[in-house]
Amino acid sequence: MLSRKIEIAVGMFVVLGVAALFFLALRVSGITFDGERPTYTLYAQFTDVGGLNTRSRVTLAGVPIGQVRNIRLDPDALMAEVEMAIYKEVSTIPLDSSISIRTAGLLGENYLSVSPGGDLEYLQDGDSFESTSGALNIESLVNQFVSGQK
Repeated sequence: MLSRKIEIAVGMFVVLGVAALFFLALRVSGITFDGERPTYTLYAQFTDVGGLNTRSRVTLAGVPIGQVRNIRLDPDALMAEVEMAIYKEVSTIPLDSSISIRTAGLLGENYLSVSPGGDLEYLQDGDSFESTSGALNIESLVNQFVSGQK
């Protein structure tokens, strides 16, 4: 009888462990189950996107407001063009807002951060951010520090 109880306890422990691993895998991958929220599309061009990926989050004041839908090379400008899906409920991003690529922590994932401007007009579906700031390249900073360049 005691052996049976131990087997059941171990079995429940294994099931909880597998469920926890599944949950962590979903959190790390960025997959959400909050349903398809209505979005609109905004664009930005960067000289360097660093480690930015599709499904990276887009934030405003630290709050997620969308995600990166696509990253492609603009053959005319020779710059990376980032397509973002922004949640429709966030419809008041001023026209003169800027967007930059940030890193969560020292070695964390890259994401986009919107800094709102003061314009009374707002970005609409299909508009582009005029002011962008590319990814910080830590390797080049270390090389500059080691070589003594500014």
